[in-house]
Amino acid sequence: MANEPLPTTIPPELHRFFWDVDAVKLNPSEHPLYVINRLLDKGDLAAARWVLRSFPNETVKETFRKRRDFSPWNGRFWAHYLTLSEKEVACLEPSYLKQRRQLWPH
Repeated sequence: MANEPLPTTIPPELHRFFWDVDAVKLNPSEHPLYVINRLLDKGDLAAARWVLRSFPNETVKETFRKRRDFSPWNGRFWAHYLTLSEKEVACLEPSYLKQRRQLWPH
């Protein structure tokens, strides 16, 4: 998988998860962390399977280390699935969780 190129298009059945951008024009190889983040946080089982088949495991892990736009629930789930320490997951940093609670206490 490490030598395989990243995908350059998103399957049409996953376009609905990119409601704020033109999914037809979105190139996952140019914005892999954004695409992985959106599909693993907002997507369904088919989206997760596509991500895990299409991107190297290390790129998926890097997404969780760098992107905070995951729900804490999804961050914990994927940390366990990917065998990451919760301390490595950006959306689970105590300062970020505190900020989230101040903005949305529910």
